[in-house]
Amino acid sequence: MLKFSPFKTIDTSLPLHWSSSFQFASKSLPLTAQISTFAGLTLRRRSFTTITAAMGDDSGMDAVQRRLMFDDECILVDENDIVLGHDTKYNCHLMEKIEKDNLLHRAFSVFLFNSKYELLLQQRSETKVTFPLVWTNTCCSHPLYRESELIPENALGVRNAAQRKLLDELGIPAEDVPVDEFTTLGRMLYKAPSDGKWGEHEVDYLLFLVRDVAVNPNPDEVADIRYVNQEELKELLRKADAGEEGLKLSPWFRLVVDNFLFKWWDHVQKGTLNEAIDMKTIHKLV
Repeated sequence: MLKFSPFKTIDTSLPLHWSSSFQFASKSLPLTAQISTFAGLTLRRRSFTTITAAMGDDSGMDAVQRRLMFDDECILVDENDIVLGHDTKYNCHLMEKIEKDNLLHRAFSVFLFNSKYELLLQQRSETKVTFPLVWTNTCCSHPLYRESELIPENALGVRNAAQRKLLDELGIPAEDVPVDEFTTLGRMLYKAPSDGKWGEHEVDYLLFLVRDVAVNPNPDEVADIRYVNQEELKELLRKADAGEEGLKLSPWFRLVVDNFLFKWWDHVQKGTLNEAIDMKTIHKLV
């Protein structure tokens, strides 16, 4: 069973946008009341989304990924990472809606190092809807629109989500990756198409963690894993740039590599990672 740190009920002072044509400004209700009050609306939205999706050609979508696409509700934010509302993972990754409605959602990328300061990489499963079979950082996903993953203090909601997904994707128990051990280094905003239909548009929280863990990958999420040191990662970058071995890297991982990773990795090895924290800036890498 996952063990989360205690959390507080949030009283948001920001409008919640339930669709492009419907807004409700709730400045006094706690989040739990908002969710309860609008449960019916959320269900109606999801029914409409499901009908809309059925009109598209998603016949080849893996059953597990399809379920996640419609069950998971991502957190919609503006370019300042202010929560606006939520929408399905499906809608948040449709390039048509990203371009037309400027849908932007919150995400995280975990970089887990072992005690030898090697970075754990994963190759995304072949059944992933976006960026299948690309190599990327340890774990990349989204906090969901639920109270435990919306806690703003010290990005606790995002860290709770990261702990959840490390179990889901890599089989790492929650007790092996305590939320208090994550260092939230910064945020970046980026947009990246995956193919003609799908893509990403995210405010991505960058989380570092140094732990020795046992890994048991979930084949629905992960095709392969490997630990690399800095020189081995540079060789992977060279192969990806040269198109060797069909090796591809996720666009968010490449942005982190090109802009931050190696200098932050040096801080990991020196034990000075806190010196690199910058949560005031959202780096717009678009």
